[in-house]
Amino acid sequence: MPDSEERPLVPLNPLAKEQKSPPCLQVFTTSGWNPPPGNRKMHGDLMYLYVVSVENNPYHITASTRGFYLNRSTQDCFDPRPAEPKHLSHSLVELLQKVSPTFKRNFAQMLKKRAMRHPLERVLVPFQVYTWTSPQIEHTIDSIRAEDAYNSRLGYEEHIPGQTRDWNEELQTTHDLPRKTLPERIVRERAIFKVQSDFVQAAIRGATAVIDGNIMAINPGEDSKMQMYIWNNIFFSLGFDVRDHYKNYGGDYAAYVAPSCDLQGVKAYCSIDVEGLYTLGTVVIDYRGYRVTAQSIIPGILEREQEESVIYGSIDFGKTVATEEKFVELLSKSAQQLKVLPHKVLNEKDKEVELFSSIECKGIRGNDGRHYILDLLRTFPPDLHYLPMEGEEMSEEAKAMGYPKTHRHKLCTLRQELIEAFIEQRYMVFVRHAAFLLMGKQQQKEETKTEKESEKLEIQDIPIDDDEDTTVKTDSNTVESESESKSEKIESESEKKIESESESKADQIDTNANKTDSVDTKRTEKESEKNETVENSVNEAERTKQPSEEGEEGEKQVNGEVNGIVNGKDEEEEEKEKKEDLNPDVEKVAKVLADSMDTYDQNHKEIVLKAAAAAGSLSDTEFDIRFNPDVFSPGVRHVNPEGEYLLKQKQIIRDAAHFLITHQIPSLIKDCLEHTIAPIDGSSLSEVMHQRGINMRYLGKLGDLVSKAPTLSYLYKLIVTEIISRSVKHLFTSYLQGVSPVSLSAALSHFMNCYLSSTSAPQPQKPDEKPFHTHNKKKKNKKKSRYISALGHDSTVWTTMTPAEMWTNIKAEAKEYYMFTLECDSVDSAVEKYHIQKVSLLREFCQKVGVQIALREYNFDNKHKSTFTEEDILNMFPVVKHVNPIASDAYSYFQSGQAKVQQGYIKEGFELISEALNLFSNVYGPMHPEFSACLRSLARLHYIMGELNEAMEMQQKAVIMSERCLGVDHPNTITEYLHLALYCAAGQQIATALKLMYRARYLALLLHGEDHPEVALIDSNIGLVLQGVEEYELSLKFLQKALDNNIKFHGPKSMKTALSYHLVARVQSCKGDFRAALQMEKETYNIYKHNLGEKHDKTKQSLECLRHLTQQAVNLQKAMNELYKGGTKAAVQQFNISPPPMNSVIEMMNIINGILIISLSQKDIEKIAEEMEKDMVGGAEKLQISGTEKNAESLTITEVDTNEETTSKDEESKPTHCEELTQDTVCQQVEVVN
Repeated sequence: MPDSEERPLVPLNPLAKEQKSPPCLQVFTTSGWNPPPGNRKMHGDLMYLYVVSVENNPYHITASTRGFYLNRSTQDCFDPRPAEPKHLSHSLVELLQKVSPTFKRNFAQMLKKRAMRHPLERVLVPFQVYTWTSPQIEHTIDSIRAEDAYNSRLGYEEHIPGQTRDWNEELQTTHDLPRKTLPERIVRERAIFKVQSDFVQAAIRGATAVIDGNIMAINPGEDSKMQMYIWNNIFFSLGFDVRDHYKNYGGDYAAYVAPSCDLQGVKAYCSIDVEGLYTLGTVVIDYRGYRVTAQSIIPGILEREQEESVIYGSIDFGKTVATEEKFVELLSKSAQQLKVLPHKVLNEKDKEVELFSSIECKGIRGNDGRHYILDLLRTFPPDLHYLPMEGEEMSEEAKAMGYPKTHRHKLCTLRQELIEAFIEQRYMVFVRHAAFLLMGKQQQKEETKTEKESEKLEIQDIPIDDDEDTTVKTDSNTVESESESKSEKIESESEKKIESESESKADQIDTNANKTDSVDTKRTEKESEKNETVENSVNEAERTKQPSEEGEEGEKQVNGEVNGIVNGKDEEEEEKEKKEDLNPDVEKVAKVLADSMDTYDQNHKEIVLKAAAAAGSLSDTEFDIRFNPDVFSPGVRHVNPEGEYLLKQKQIIRDAAHFLITHQIPSLIKDCLEHTIAPIDGSSLSEVMHQRGINMRYLGKLGDLVSKAPTLSYLYKLIVTEIISRSVKHLFTSYLQGVSPVSLSAALSHFMNCYLSSTSAPQPQKPDEKPFHTHNKKKKNKKKSRYISALGHDSTVWTTMTPAEMWTNIKAEAKEYYMFTLECDSVDSAVEKYHIQKVSLLREFCQKVGVQIALREYNFDNKHKSTFTEEDILNMFPVVKHVNPIASDAYSYFQSGQAKVQQGYIKEGFELISEALNLFSNVYGPMHPEFSACLRSLARLHYIMGELNEAMEMQQKAVIMSERCLGVDHPNTITEYLHLALYCAAGQQIATALKLMYRARYLALLLHGEDHPEVALIDSNIGLVLQGVEEYELSLKFLQKALDNNIKFHGPKSMKTALSYHLVARVQSCKGDFRAALQMEKETYNIYKHNLGEKHDKTKQSLECLRHLTQQAVNLQKAMNELYKGGTKAAVQQFNISPPPMNSVIEMMNIINGILIISLSQKDIEKIAEEMEKDMVGGAEKLQISGTEKNAESLTITEVDTNEETTSKDEESKPTHCEELTQDTVCQQVEVVN
């Protein structure tokens, strides 16, 4: 219910109370009489089984070439002869059904129950998903489980040759498969995905075995932190600084983060997929406080020293550098795509060596003849904000934010997404600058030509004398000098204009870099929205939000600050520049110039030179932005270190770091202010930041900016929660490394009590020091030292931790790592100060460190008793990072389908997305998280086309896939629930729709709380459905809460708030409370009048609604007066309030979820087609309108972007022409896979 403070955990797993299937057998295992002796093999015996039925009858079964039968053996006597009565069955199930009636009955029930489940619930997921809560499961005896766990000892002992998989050969062979045709690419991508998923599972199993102490090290004589392991042809290493390799880069801190950076480099090289260049299979696993890197083994690498193996790159950070012709050829191709600048360095012999990667990148030729690259941790340029360098000056904006800052390690690099966005923005600067200069040249030529023609006419009219001749020459020279000065003036003016405009305009263009696919669509939408219908104008009016009266000042302040960061200008200058737009002629020239940049003539060299200088290009003759990852590396000796070219390389890296804080962070805040994105938990926040190339270490700076915007209070709360959770994760890593395996559950529960419990002094549960008598102590200690369990010392330091010490360390970590000041001393003060939830902190902590707790209700506020006990810690699971193989053709089809749908070609888009789904299933199999986006799109299109059953079927599959592949409480799962609820409501399955909406609301409250825009959308949907079933009191509670949230996050004058007022008024009128309904509808009218003007259809409609409510109120009052006068009840009986029809409720639900279905006649469609044909420019595609019959009504589908508002009060409404469908709903903003 709205305003409830309870956040129960038990409903998180609704299947926890599901009844178990009745047991079919007590014991089913292999018999101790195996294997069959030689004489019995001659009789066809294959193996012996031992079974104990539910009736407690033991049976010994012979599996032979003839079938299955009971033999006469017992536990003490071997007698392979068939027992009486003789049952010979070709199926083991058939034999058991003959001997055990209970088995026959229970087995049938189990099959029936399994058949009732959805097929997707029975399919294995490609990568295991671990839940942070689990119900207490009774541990029963199961011989099959024990046999699976211990009879197959693969990996825990010496292997028998031929039983293990050669992972490296499998991984590289799949990359060598042909890729020219679509069928070949599908086979290749399917093989890559299958091998990669198998490798990840094997790596996880091996890493957990390493930490648990079940695998012996290959160097057992060395210190436990330096030990390395080989298991199942996979190499495992720990995240510690071995042999001071990272001594100058941060020691163990650098060694801990290096595998993650290396994995980013592996992902980058895998994405470009250069033929002939190979990377290692790499998986990074965090488990029990340790970081384990699992890699495939290069053939022959263990047989020789590293110095002999490396034939490209450096093994000592630049002291010695090697190169090889084949690696140069291969890496030159990858460098071109990854924007890595080829650069020359000096080796130990002072000879020039040209590199096409970072100097740490090592090239090795394996015994299989393949060329491998590894150690890709410096693939991308360094982040200078966290790498202070002597003599390097930061920009004023960076200094104001406290940069440069000394970080705990020197491996901070920029993300690949940032590099791509930066290059795109610089290219726009280059093209626009060149276009302005070209326009200036053309204008200069035209003016010079005009002046010469006029001068020529004047000379023809004047009689020529000697004196006059000199006068003419003088005048001619004067004209030439004037024309030259004019041309210089034009160029200087254009350059000045560019300096201001190129930054602001290009930055504005790049602000929507992640939405480039829909630029043309939005342009068409803006043109069509000038002719909006009544329904369209509701959502159109949301384009320019009016700031809230209470938060207006704060929002203007943050807008001014964000704009100041971007352009270094105040609000007035920013508004002035926004009003100035590029001349259409300039845009046209820019496009032509971009298309013919390679074929410009000699006259354009000067233009390109100046444009390249403005964009910071490394070349004077073309646009060239590439990065030298070694330009700031201390041990690298560059050729001509003081040269201008190297200075340019350094400047580009400075500019990229500057671009992050002056453009990407502000653009993220702007997107949140415009409600185009609304993250709800830590995973969605990190995804949004990473998409824009923002590293998580900038969380603190993002929080400082967001704190000044009242409408972004939900985001500030989320950022603080994420900073606290990540700081705790850093502390937990070092905390758990000092704990012995015997004390793990006690140490974990004590840590969580210090973190989340309200008690001031939780008492740790210490294990007994000597619970058992020990013998052969020396032998045991010797064995123990050989295994990784020696990492967990028998230390009891963890028992001395207190909540005060814990939160002091959290504050220090947040300040040091994230540059954020936490103003709290305990979990209770943090909850009170930042309005965060303890259950949200618990969820984030468990997911980040890999802890699974018991599914029960926890009392966090008890000041006398600890919240967690040892029994609450059920397990620890690994947190895994790995490469995700991509189905490239499927993604292309999916994106093309989305583009078609957005252009209005729904049928063509549906076919393309269906083909994408088919290709996804061919590559990934039946279950994969990427399917959900395809299924959601298809379900939406089915719904729009009126095919409700197909829509519900598709969306149900999307829900199941999201639950199983992402988790039952993942943000995407909430979105899938809402979509399915909408389709169920439209299909008159009201009870199911309400259950789904309540489930979505419960998960949203668990993740964040009620104060979130997503919850406002959910509440609006619930309120509408409850109104449809005449539950007005309950409906009013949800709609009132949605109204409060919309006022808080969108402002009291926004169009979304107006719609919420209208929904509340509808419910109040149904209740008969016309006075309150009038007040609410009056607010709606005032907002429409303020934003749209009195002449807008929406304003007129609201005014008509006001008149209707007024009349209803008058009629009700008259009826009541008749009653008071003692009249009959006839007057009251004549006055009745009819509930809204369900189709009206569904129509309103479609509007708030961003779908608008408008009925048009055949004549309207033909008229629209004629008008659109007239507007078409030559060569453009004509809109195809088909599938309609004469005199029949058709549907034109428009999905409106309700996050934006109208830009003008005086804009008049006209009939809609645009046929468009965007992918995401209003507040959900589901990220579509690119």
